[in-house]
Amino acid sequence: MRVLIVNGPNLNLLGERQPEIYGAQSFEEFLQELREKFRGIQIAYYQSNVEGELINALHAARLNQDAVILNAGGYTHTSVALGDAVAAISIPVVEVHISNILAREEFRHKSFISQHAAGIISGFGLIGYELALNYLERRPNGRQ
Repeated sequence: MRVLIVNGPNLNLLGERQPEIYGAQSFEEFLQELREKFRGIQIAYYQSNVEGELINALHAARLNQDAVILNAGGYTHTSVALGDAVAAISIPVVEVHISNILAREEFRHKSFISQHAAGIISGFGLIGYELALNYLERRPNGRQ
């Protein structure tokens, strides 16, 4: 199985940015742990602060990945185009958020991605990515 993890804006600063919300570990360090733990899954990683580049990564994933784990960061709540990109690809996309977005500011309660995602994991820190991989490893065939 091939899974692409796509992280959006400001997630390149994990380990530095608001560690009380996002933790003190960099994503690169965590990614190594994921790859060790899930040896049967080829995990690719992409991060961008640019909305169009995230859309391009989703479009490309449909051709060479079996699934996507997407943390669109702040674009989750603002980007109709990212939601449309998730809807346009036939591979499953799991929406992940490090923080509990429903326990934060009201504007974070709306996601343009959720209605097109196979599922949503929110509020468990970086472990949310691991939970998404567990789901993808065990999911039945099909989009969900």
